[in-house]
Amino acid sequence: PEEMAIIRAENEGRSMIYLAIDERLAGVICIEDPVRQEAGRVIHELRQLGVEQVVMLTGDGEAAAAKVASELGIDHFKAQILPEYKAKTVEQLKAEGHRVIMVGDGINDSPALAAADVSIAMKDASDIAQEVADITLISGALDELVLMRRLSQKMLAKIDTQYRLIIGINSSLLALGLFGAITPATSALLHNLSTLAISVNAMRPCLPKETCAAEAFAV
Repeated sequence: PEEMAIIRAENEGRSMIYLAIDERLAGVICIEDPVRQEAGRVIHELRQLGVEQVVMLTGDGEAAAAKVASELGIDHFKAQILPEYKAKTVEQLKAEGHRVIMVGDGINDSPALAAADVSIAMKDASDIAQEVADITLISGALDELVLMRRLSQKMLAKIDTQYRLIIGINSSLLALGLFGAITPATSALLHNLSTLAISVNAMRPCLPKETCAAEAFAV
């Protein structure tokens, strides 16, 4: 117990592998996965774009997970968790009324990726993770998550605007035609012109070209 207390106090939040000889502790290997430099900034930007909670699901030890969560400002974390429990956590979040975006790269992430509302596999993800995920990033940079969030918001806003325009213009043309203000031929011409104009507007990029790279991700 005394040795274990010393080891836990000195590991500084690293994952540990114990080595034993003849059932006696011979050594401890401390492993630390470096946090990506952009991770904290990406999480901050995602929060500004409407992401309410960031949850980390990891198979690493409790101390290592707590250290990373503290460094990055992650809301909740679950450590030493098996693949099936990752999926159960996603299902639980959905049952609580949350819309869940799952980001992963390993085989053990595949059940959770399949359970999420939207799933994203990183560039170097395992084949099964890429197969299960809705989106696979072609770039390995976490900044692409911010780009995708911004792009999705812009696309939904454009769809909403286009829908309102179509309903408004077509309703107006029908009303004008019913009251005899315009002829059927004029109504048909205006309808076709408005459809063409709306279609052209829909083809405009959602984000500036310098911001959105076409090769950033693939569906």
